[in-house]
Amino acid sequence: MSAPASSATAGSGANQAGSGPTSPSEAIGPPGPVERFFAACEAALRDGRFERLILAGYRGPEPDLKRVMVRAIELRGEPQLSFVYRHERRDLTRNLTQAQGLQTLRALLGTEFANAHLHTPEQALQLAFSRKGRATLRAGARDTAGVPLAPAVHNREKPRLLSLERPFLAALGVTDAQHRLVPAMARKWRQINKFLEIIDAAVKASPLAGQARIEVLDFGSGKGYLTFALHDHLRHALGRDARVTGVELRPELVALGNGIVDRLGLQGLRFEQGDVGRAVPRAVDVMIALHACDTATDHAMHRGIRGGAAIVCCAPCCHKQLRPQLLQPHPLRPILRHGVHLGQEAEMLTDGLRALLLDACGYDTQVFEFVSLEHTAKNKMVLAVKRAQPAAKEGLLAQLQEVKAFYGIREQCLETLLRADALI
Repeated sequence: MSAPASSATAGSGANQAGSGPTSPSEAIGPPGPVERFFAACEAALRDGRFERLILAGYRGPEPDLKRVMVRAIELRGEPQLSFVYRHERRDLTRNLTQAQGLQTLRALLGTEFANAHLHTPEQALQLAFSRKGRATLRAGARDTAGVPLAPAVHNREKPRLLSLERPFLAALGVTDAQHRLVPAMARKWRQINKFLEIIDAAVKASPLAGQARIEVLDFGSGKGYLTFALHDHLRHALGRDARVTGVELRPELVALGNGIVDRLGLQGLRFEQGDVGRAVPRAVDVMIALHACDTATDHAMHRGIRGGAAIVCCAPCCHKQLRPQLLQPHPLRPILRHGVHLGQEAEMLTDGLRALLLDACGYDTQVFEFVSLEHTAKNKMVLAVKRAQPAAKEGLLAQLQEVKAFYGIREQCLETLLRADALI
């Protein structure tokens, strides 16, 4: 610490006489060192100048506790103080609101800790207590000029592929008129960005990497959050001539999407009413179906494969077709008699068989968690990217039949559709 620039001690007559130990609150009055120190802490927190605070000179009951480091952080959008208790062989962290943190500091100082050092960009303040409880405040200039620091952020937002400034986000109610995220849409915002990360990586790893024009078909587009976002990313971030079509069964959502498209003057994006099971086959580069129920996911995958899609991306919803077939006698019957196990097994098998079928059709397929369960219960994604060199189809189909035989599965929708078109 730099040489003290000023010094002040408690000014009560009792303390000046050194009549004996007193508590910190008795040792100083309102204008004394303790109140001035905490006023400086509050001002530094308020102005964003609170760099750190160190409690030292421990004289409490824990023999291995050395010091306490305090930082200003932001936790889940709320300003807090993070206390790190430095022991000889371990650190313990405790996060408190700023009011609770300041109250804790008041309780520790002069009792368990003899010294507190507050660091701001301009100066370092030291509050020290003698054995008799006398408080002294010293201020020293910092060696380097600083700038106001923003609080350290827990759960720090990583860079996003999509800017909150994009006009369609305000039109869909994700942001307000000032392009600030609407709090109720925070989960949807994370979902949109995670989806863009997945598709962005898939495009770069697929035959579409150098393709200027990209045709996208989004079945079950709903209100169009992901449809608008993908269109925006392909056109503005990747500079592609993207032609995106959202297909939705509900006419009011089709009208809503097209109204926003027309109002914003967006090129290459349209919504149309339709059902994935009855859609007219068309050539497509990217086929998307998020939360299509039960065999609607199979129909969407079939449309993508038949249309020559380089990317097939589905987040399945419901897995009803295989569930009753698993009730046939087999070694797992005692396990699957529990409804929750039966549902989980049907989900795993359905998506596992879909992945094998996509692999057999020349794709490299992954099944993974899309977003955390805290954001949506339907969090699984099946992503298939066309390979440059297809794998051996016969071996994959043999694995498919082996699994079906073990579980007593008689029919799976995607397999039926692909065999009808002689695609496998």
